[in-house]
Amino acid sequence: MDRHFVPGDVFEPFQETLMQECRFIAASGMLGVGIHEDSLRQAMEVRPHFVAADAGSTDAGPFALGMGVCAFPREAILRDLVILLRQTFPAKVPLLIGSVGTGGADVHVDWFMEIVREVARAEGLQLKVAEIRSEQSRDFLVDQLRQGRIRALDPAPHLDEATLQRSVRIVGMMGVEPLQAALDEGVDLIVAGRCSDPALYAAMPIQMGLPAGLAWHVGKAVECGASVCEKPGPGVVIGTIRPHEALIQPLGPGLRCTTQSVAAHSLYENGDPFLFTEASGVLDIQEATYEQVDASSVRIRGSRFVPAAQHTIKLEGAELVGHQSILVGGVRDPFILAEFDTWLGKVTERVNGSVERVFGKSLEALGARIDYHVYGRNGVMGALEPRCDTVPHEVGIVVEATAPDQATATALAQLTRQPLLHQPTSKWKGSITGFACLHNPAVIERGPVYTFNLHHVVLPETPLSMFRTTITILQGAVHASV
Repeated sequence: MDRHFVPGDVFEPFQETLMQECRFIAASGMLGVGIHEDSLRQAMEVRPHFVAADAGSTDAGPFALGMGVCAFPREAILRDLVILLRQTFPAKVPLLIGSVGTGGADVHVDWFMEIVREVARAEGLQLKVAEIRSEQSRDFLVDQLRQGRIRALDPAPHLDEATLQRSVRIVGMMGVEPLQAALDEGVDLIVAGRCSDPALYAAMPIQMGLPAGLAWHVGKAVECGASVCEKPGPGVVIGTIRPHEALIQPLGPGLRCTTQSVAAHSLYENGDPFLFTEASGVLDIQEATYEQVDASSVRIRGSRFVPAAQHTIKLEGAELVGHQSILVGGVRDPFILAEFDTWLGKVTERVNGSVERVFGKSLEALGARIDYHVYGRNGVMGALEPRCDTVPHEVGIVVEATAPDQATATALAQLTRQPLLHQPTSKWKGSITGFACLHNPAVIERGPVYTFNLHHVVLPETPLSMFRTTITILQGAVHASV
């Protein structure tokens, strides 16, 4: 049963008590997917101390950091930000946005601030904004490496000075401390570079003297917004941190949190299901308990936070792999599918021979590669696929040519088309055409491609030393830094 909320009332779990508490709203699991405006408007009736939304992740892959672009269209970010500021600014409630622009580098902060200025002009807002930058200088990191202040996580790729210098961009993931310093300035909006998702929600409760274990745990549970619910949908999540308990309640059509859904999301996206390392320590939820308060709300108790003797700042870096061109098509010929591995092996041999004749070099000597991704047959799990005993009635093939430059990548992809089209089978004599290209022209240039190249932490001098904060006043079309 959906709980009916009348504006002006206060949700039962959030009724004022004599105890100290911090109330907040998790407005979205990812800025750009949409803000449910009606739910946010109603949730503001609990008089939150802050509203927050994550805006970035490594989930989208390394392109956002490498290319300096956002995984969401500008229009989607603009719409969400307008909805948020229309509710938070008049109420004098700070809005925290973390990992802006997906990658959280300086270019993303600059891009996001352009949107903030547009909103301020259009809405006539005088905003006090904290810009927190998390991009790291390569020379600074080389110096840290020489001093032995960079440590590998497990597993980690090889790291040397050349790795750092090859990186297009490197960011450090901030914890609560830079956010707390910005909140001390009395800002309306925090635009943070790469940021721990739970830190957005833990910063103010910890600053208010509430238990760090509960603050970090609730932040972990609500970082993806309504995904903490039994069945995710449009809406927001309201959280309350108190000295001995924390409460989570969703607000939106049909949304419901259960002890199972909250516990499940508490284990989400981590190598260890109970211990979560942050910049300032480790969240330990081994003794946490979950209690159903009502039809949609859950109470958490027993979470602990163990402060670290030394802060660590996780690094994320992206480097250019090369340029890529692809070709997409499909096969439905039963003769080909019956001997697919042999058939594709012969295609590969013909292509490799063509490469050597055309370029006078092997793929390896060119510093290039051609990969064949087969969908409909082990295309998702690859060698881990447990069901390999059936012959599919059709498969899709994505040819992926990667080379140091775009022209070479395109030429390599073009060399695959003819062998794919006409490679015969052992049960058919004469010419055949057994491959259908999806596009025309068949080859599509993807442009530059990147890879993540770091899984390391830095031992910073202080929790704030690797981050740069600027306080900016926006007033209509005029802004001035102070």
